[in-house]
Formats: sequence, C-alpha cells, structure tokens
Amino acid sequence: MGTTHEQFNVGGMSCSFCAESIEKAYSRTDGVEDVDVSLAHEEVLVQYDDDRLSEVEVKDTLRDLGYTIRDPDKAKRYEQQQAELADGKRRLLLAGGASIVVAALMGWMIFVMGRFESASPAMDLVTLGLALGTMFGPGRYIKEKAFQSVRRGIFNQHVLLEAGAFAGLVGGLLGLFVFPGFPTVHFFAVSVFITTYHILSEYTSLIVRTRASQAVQNLLDLQPDTARRVSDDGDVEEVPVDDLDVGNRVRVKPGENIPVDGEVIEGESTVDESVATGESIPEEKAAGDAVIGGSVNETGTLLIEVTATGEDAFLNQVAREIEEARAMKPGIIQLADRVLKYFVPGVLAIAALSFLFWVVAPLAWGADPNIQRGAFAALAVLVLGYPCALGMATPLALIRGGGKAANRGILMRSGDAFQIFPDVDHIVLDKTGTITVGEPTLSEVVAFGADEVDVLTTAASAEAFSEHPLADAILEFADEQDVEYADPDDFDSVTGKGVRATVASDDVLVGKPGWLSDEGIDLSKGDDDIERLQGHGLTVAGVVRDGDLIGLIGIGDEVKSDAAATVQRMTEVGITPVMITGDNERTANAVAEEVGIDRVMADVLPDEKREEIGRLQDEGYRVAMVGDGINDAPALTQADIGIAIGAGTDIAIESADIVLMGDRLGGVMDAYEIGNESYRKTRQNLATAFAFNGLGVAAATTGLVHPVFAMLAMVLSVSAVLANSFAGQLLSGEGVNTEFALDDRTDGERGDGRLTAD
Repeated sequence: MGTTHEQFNVGGMSCSFCAESIEKAYSRTDGVEDVDVSLAHEEVLVQYDDDRLSEVEVKDTLRDLGYTIRDPDKAKRYEQQQAELADGKRRLLLAGGASIVVAALMGWMIFVMGRFESASPAMDLVTLGLALGTMFGPGRYIKEKAFQSVRRGIFNQHVLLEAGAFAGLVGGLLGLFVFPGFPTVHFFAVSVFITTYHILSEYTSLIVRTRASQAVQNLLDLQPDTARRVSDDGDVEEVPVDDLDVGNRVRVKPGENIPVDGEVIEGESTVDESVATGESIPEEKAAGDAVIGGSVNETGTLLIEVTATGEDAFLNQVAREIEEARAMKPGIIQLADRVLKYFVPGVLAIAALSFLFWVVAPLAWGADPNIQRGAFAALAVLVLGYPCALGMATPLALIRGGGKAANRGILMRSGDAFQIFPDVDHIVLDKTGTITVGEPTLSEVVAFGADEVDVLTTAASAEAFSEHPLADAILEFADEQDVEYADPDDFDSVTGKGVRATVASDDVLVGKPGWLSDEGIDLSKGDDDIERLQGHGLTVAGVVRDGDLIGLIGIGDEVKSDAAATVQRMTEVGITPVMITGDNERTANAVAEEVGIDRVMADVLPDEKREEIGRLQDEGYRVAMVGDGINDAPALTQADIGIAIGAGTDIAIESADIVLMGDRLGGVMDAYEIGNESYRKTRQNLATAFAFNGLGVAAATTGLVHPVFAMLAMVLSVSAVLANSFAGQLLSGEGVNTEFALDDRTDGERGDGRLTAD
C-alpha cells in the first residue's frame, strides 16, 4: 500500500475551464497528492495515497463533476466517443430548434408589431416553455456540472452560464406574474440563447476530438493476431498471439510481421525494424539476436523464442509511454486563463452588486426600489460578461494561422503549437526520415582498375535476383544512370553477408568487406576508401570479379535537400538544433557535419529518446522535437512542441502538435514563423475581447442596457474578434481554411505534401 497512479481517459472536457475545474476538485480531495490534466488528449493522471482514498472514490470525483470515464479498451473507447458525439448532436438540434423559434418570435414582435415589451400572454407562455425545455432538456447536463462545481466552491463557465440562464428565467417570470412592463420574451430568450451557444461550443470541440485518428490502435494492429507455435515435437499450430507464453517458439516466414518480442534460435534473415528504431537499413538477424514484435522479416525463415508478451511487449510499452507522456506533459498556462481565473467570480459578484444597488440605492434619495432596473443590470452583466469572445479569441487566431499553414503543407493540431512555439529555444531532430530521406540510396561508386560504370554494371547484374534492400538501392541507381545489366547465370544469397553470382562466365562476389576477407579476397587497395566511406556513415559493399577487388559501393541514407538550409534558419533566430539518433557516433557526426548541427545525441535507444527530451526540459529549455517513427512518438508527446513528418507513421502523427504533410523539413521553420504571427494575433484578439467585456459590464451596471442589446453587444464583440482574425487574410487573398484541425485521413493514407484552402 502507498502511493498509486491512476490514469483515466475522460469524456466531456471542452475547454481550459474544464481542466482547471478537475484540478481544483482533486486538489481539495483528501488523499490526492498530485493531478495532471491533458485537455488536448482528454486524459487525467491522479497520484493518491491508497491508504486514505480508494480507486472508486477517485473515479467518483470525476463522475460527480459531470465527466465520464471511458473504457480502457481503445476500441470500446472509440465507440463511447461516437456515442458522445451522437448525444451532442441531438442536444444541439433540440436547443438550436428552440433558438430559431425564439428568434422568430422576437423578430415578429420587434419588427412587425414594433414592440419590445411582451406582445401577448400566449407568446410569453410559449417562450417560457421553450426556455424551460432548453434549460432542463438538452441543457440539463450543464446544470448538473454547475451544481457539482458550486458544491465544491469552484466557479467556472458552467456556473456563469447557469447564472445567466436562471437570471433570464427569473426576470421573465417576474414580468409574467409581477411586473407587466418587463420584456418577458427577451428575458426568456436569453436563457435559450446562451444555453444553445454553450451546447454548440462543446459539440464543436467534441467533433475535433472524436475525429482524431485511432493511431495507438493502429500501432497495436501492427502485431499479427495469430502466430505459428512450434511444439517440442516439431508440430506447428496456428494460435492467437494472446495465447503465447514466454518460452514458446514461433516460426516466421519471409515477408511476414514478427508476432512477438523474442530471440532467434534458428535461421538467418534480414529484419526491417524501422517500426521500432526508425532506421532505414534492415538488421541482419541470426541465432541469439533479439527481434521486436511488429517488425518485418524479409528474406529468411526464423524460429523465435518468445521473450515478452502482453504489457511487456515493445508495442504495448510504446503505447503506454505515449499515454503517460500525454498526461504528464508540462502544463501550459494559456494567455486567457491568467485572467479568466478571476473573471467568473468577478462577473457574478458585479451582477449581484448591481441588482442590490438599484434595489437599495433609490431608498437613499427617497425613491422606491427599482427592481426592473436592477434585474436589467444583473442580467446584462451576466450576458455581457459571458466569456464568449474571450473563449473564441485563441481558437480564431488558431484557425487563421492554421489556414495559412495549410497552404504551406503544415497541419497545426493544437493551440500549444501557436502559443509555445515562439518560446522554443531547442529543436531536436531525429536523423532517419527527418534529416535524411529514410531510404537506402547509393551514394558513391569507387573503381579500382576499371571504370565506375563497369563496377556498377557488375554489381547490378550480381544483385538482380536479390531481395535485399541494399540490392534495391544498387539496382535503382543503375536504372537512374541508364546502366544496362543482365541477369546472372547463377545466383546464391549468403544471408547477412552478400551474394555470389556468375555474370557472363565471371565469378562475382558483392558483400561486406569482412565477408570478402573471409573468402580470401585481398582488400588492401581499398582500405583507405573503405575507412573514408564508413567515416561518412555509409554501408560499404565490395565488388569482386574473378577474385579481384574491382570496386566499392557506398550506400547510405541521403540527406534531404533542404536540411542544411533549415538548420541555418534555426540558428539565425537563436534556436539550437540538436540531432538525436540510434546510429553510432561516427555515422551521426558525419550527417550532423553535413547539415551544420553541432550538438549530437548518438547511440540513443528507442525508449531513451523521451528521457533525453525530458533532460533538456529539466535544464530549463523549451524543446520542440521533430520525428517520424514509432520510436519517436513518446518523445514527440514529451516535448513542448511535437512535430511529425507527415510521411511517417500514424502514431508519430497522432502524438504531434504539428504535422508536416510530406517530407519537407523546411516546414519546421515555416511553422515557427506562423506560430509567432498567430500568437501576436491572439493577444490582439484577447485585448479586443477584454475591452468589449470590460466596457460592456461597466455599462450594464447602470441598468440601462436592454437584454436584447446585451445579446447584440456580445455578438458584436465576437464579430470584432472575427474581423481582427481574418480581415487581413481575406484582403490579401489567402483565403480561410478551417479544415486544418480535423484529421480526416483514413487509415493508411498519407498527405501529398500540401493541403488546399477552402
């Protein structure tokens, strides 16, 4: 017994007020030691003393606040999200229908009948029914959240909304039964409109979240459902992967995904482990070597002994790390939140004081209490104080910046991408697939006593029947150079070493220098070039014809054409570029030198990347991480800003705040510049919104602001923020793209490098 950590996926969170409410509720719960809330990923991580608090009590706190705890199973969780979306749509249709009817009644009363006060008892009763139906029908869940918040002394957007809704309801009832001069319809209308607006804002937020790709599930789907289990007697049976135990043996044929983490006990093959390491060159595997579930067996048949199953398996560990990193990601205080923390209590207090003033103050000069003016003042304060424009200030700036980014092939997936990026001082770049292309490419041909074309022709002919990725690089380069080569007369692949072939009656060997030496080939004439090529991080293959070394071929991962220019742009704005890779130090330094990076983290294991990001953060740096592989996903989530290359894996994309559609690295700095500009626009929007709210609340306290005009003023404040966000963009002809926040790719699809604007 002692400290326990519980992580929950929570439904019903829609804005920063929700995260703050959950944190406050747990901070006031005896036994809770710490809580982290991730609004972006709808996750809550609670650390508590299980001697003083049970898991049920921890969950009840969330449920009492009106939030739901989703099923840990990811497939069921997705079904729950879809059900929440359907409920949200139903609420919106009901509330929206009521708002349309009320708006029509108000329009008829004002523009046709020319009256602001109640037109008839029947109209009053109809609007009363619509107000009650909206508040206690589709809006009932808001009241439950507001009640639980007030019970805990938490004043949030639900409390403010319900204060305004009930104030409108009370004002309408006073007009209906006590003060005939009250604008009853307008009071009831306020209750309908602000309830509908809140339902609309929550539904919009829910759409964004439920359309996020199911990348963690896709990650786990890389592991086959079944495996060929081999018994001690040699019998083979196909069983579900979940039925495997540590110590079982499984057979994997060429081209199949390896079903489990294990150790090779028989056979030799090349295995593509880019799923885990991100490195493009397949690993040679033989007896005694470890293999990772989800990687691809390419050339030979392997017999593997299972070493890890269930939650201990690599892919499950990655999925768990991502979820933990999301929940533990450093909290970001949004610009608006710094003021909103005091805004709701302030508005409620001003509304109450305004009502009391116009009821009590007239007595001082011998007049009767002015209840109608007090009611006008209180309701107008609540309406004008509702943080509608404030809540939209950041999203609208995000939409503007997102549309601009989309036109450059950049997907900005979160507000953090805009608000934090200007403060980033270190950008960590994964090597393979980020700085480099991520595919084996023939980089150099060295000839001894023959020309380069002869060396390439001989090598391509020998490798023509090979299925090895390095052979593909040789053949692809030969095709690009229009080099003609013939099929070999005889061919034999030596797994993990090279190939033997007979080409035009010549005996040809193409393979690793060590293997060629074991075959008795004199490599002395190529020693210097072998060392030089390896020093540049290239894989070297020797080409031997009739026992004579005629050339060397250097194969590596080509650096992207814009990598050096992007690194230079980083240094020019004061950002320190850092390269991180699982490659050895020699290869890493060769690539870093080519693109101009001084700080290199080499030999970093896949599960250590997140730790390295955390160390930089502990040193006080704001860190962005750029990557594309599954092994990068936890680090992308840990970083203050995660940037995924859109040509990479779904899980890397899902873990990121920014996605570069395609493989252009220059988009990193384009996103940085757009983030700076959008953050400036956010501050302008907030200043505009606060000005409207501040002046509006001050004017409302006079009791001279009609509820209808208060609603119009709230609309005007939103319009001003909207104009500030998009006017310049529309005038410049850029267009507005509002689709950037929704990831509508189907499983397996990739971006083509550009998003079109609507």
